[in-house]
Amino acid sequence: MAQSEVTAQHAIAHHPALAHHFENMEQQREASTLGMWVFLITEIMFFGGLFLAYSIYRSWYPQVFAEASHHLDILLGGINTVVLITSSLTMALAVYHSQVGNRGKLVLFLILTMLLGLTFLGIKVIEYSHKFHDGLIPGIHFHYEGPHPQQAQIFFWLYFAMTGLHALHMIIGVSILAFLIYFAWRGRYSPEYHSPVEISGLYWHFVDIVWIFLFPLLYLVGFHVKG
Repeated sequence: MAQSEVTAQHAIAHHPALAHHFENMEQQREASTLGMWVFLITEIMFFGGLFLAYSIYRSWYPQVFAEASHHLDILLGGINTVVLITSSLTMALAVYHSQVGNRGKLVLFLILTMLLGLTFLGIKVIEYSHKFHDGLIPGIHFHYEGPHPQQAQIFFWLYFAMTGLHALHMIIGVSILAFLIYFAWRGRYSPEYHSPVEISGLYWHFVDIVWIFLFPLLYLVGFHVKG
């Protein structure tokens, strides 16, 4: 093996970002990726409880859930769906450019992903404000003009619980992106060390996928009834 190749491998093995309990950067990357997958499995189980509750109550009150869903804004929900799908693309591009060492495009796509995430949250705030104005916030001031208001309130409990928890994950994701942008701008990531961007991408894609399930379950459940 040439001396230059030995020197390069030695430099990678002793990268400043290499934790002392790992033998090399690849082992550290694999460990961090596995750790993120384990975390995401726990998140799946957490959201799974809410999806189970939704499925049970929807099976009990299918007509009420369909009618209550008419009070959700399909247009805003659809726009947010497009926003998140686009953000998954920009996040994937950010991961790619972190792998090839293109710092400029890495920063660009991280910023675009963050802006799309903030757009999603902004639209969500608008939706929530509409529900507050219409008296559809579950609780003592809940006001529903349709039939079976008590059962309809269950729908809105689930709506705010599921979308609120999702929004919290989005806020966390946007905060992570802010740190990634800062360190990417300073040139911390390279083809040898880009695992933070990769595992953050896994988290971001997971949050996007959750919304892909939430949108039809909450917004489109009564679409056929309305038509």
